[in-house]
Amino acid sequence: MMFSSIQADSPENQWRYQLDRFVKNHQQELAALTWGLWLENGSSKGTIGVDLQPKPHFVYCPQAAVENLNDQVDNKLQEVLGIIEHYNPEVEVLMIGIAKDQIKLVYFEPEIAPPVCFKELGKSINLLLESLEQKMAEQLRFDFG
Repeated sequence: MMFSSIQADSPENQWRYQLDRFVKNHQQELAALTWGLWLENGSSKGTIGVDLQPKPHFVYCPQAAVENLNDQVDNKLQEVLGIIEHYNPEVEVLMIGIAKDQIKLVYFEPEIAPPVCFKELGKSINLLLESLEQKMAEQLRFDFG
């Protein structure tokens, strides 16, 4: 698993730390959600994102938007584009955290494969979205100034 060891030592890193913790505590549900959305849309709408403002909610990040952002930041997101391109939804979870002009890649391989998580939870995509967005609203607290 790839969870960074970001500490909540500064306001700029607080959101990253909290998002990491949330992801770690909700791996199975996030894996189920990403698989369900993949079954519904494939990569046609882009990569799933977690937009933290004004309150945490899920969005799609179209490939063209990520490529455009990469161009604006002098190709500093080239690795992110490579991960998106080679993402395997049957074994990995990939999302982009978005907050205050910053992004964070959420990328991990859950203990249970995403298709199995989706089947075991047995919830619709809409129920998963609602449940996870409610949990994010309760558990993630940010002060972006």
